[in-house]
Amino acid sequence: MADFDPGTGLGPRLRLVRGSRQLSVRELARRVGCSASLISQIERGVSVPSVGVLYSLATELGSSLDYLLFGSGAGLPAGAGLPAGAGPAVTPEPKAAASPAAIVQRGCDRRIIDLASGVRWERLTPQSEAMTDFLEVIYSPGGHSTDERRPLRHDGREYGLIISGTLQANVGFESYELGPGDSIAFDSSTPHEYLNKTGDYVHAVWVVVHSEPGRA
Repeated sequence: MADFDPGTGLGPRLRLVRGSRQLSVRELARRVGCSASLISQIERGVSVPSVGVLYSLATELGSSLDYLLFGSGAGLPAGAGLPAGAGPAVTPEPKAAASPAAIVQRGCDRRIIDLASGVRWERLTPQSEAMTDFLEVIYSPGGHSTDERRPLRHDGREYGLIISGTLQANVGFESYELGPGDSIAFDSSTPHEYLNKTGDYVHAVWVVVHSEPGRA
């Protein structure tokens, strides 16, 4: 499986959506609670965000995660182009053929992105889903959901199932140790974070059902 290259996708799309919302780098950084230099580095493809920053960016910009990461789903009005100097655009995903293959995602062809702080997302659907993120999430040893160590909060409801390894889930004021076969479900507006405090990889299947799709 080839890794997703943020330098040819996430950065230009983030710049494009930010421009369409008429926000400066500094203002967007202020709103999501990170440095302007981090936003600039993400847009130039020299850095990737943590899960926490990624969710904050999508929420603040009113864009779907699928659009920012993979160029599919709700992001911008039709006809909008990349601004000058934004870099090359990712080749759009081929339109799904009207065949049974369109409902199957082959393991060797998943869309992948490696985020900061040791977290990898692998999309488990062949096309974008406007209201749902269906992912295999892999935490490296010591990996955690946000570099800033500030709990996540976003729209929707999420469901997780641990396949292998041990993951610590902090939800609200409670902390849970989740092992293989354990699952969790809660409202995503509850502050939460995930940490792999072990020396082994953690593999989990995660579903987030959003309350509304990202706007165009």
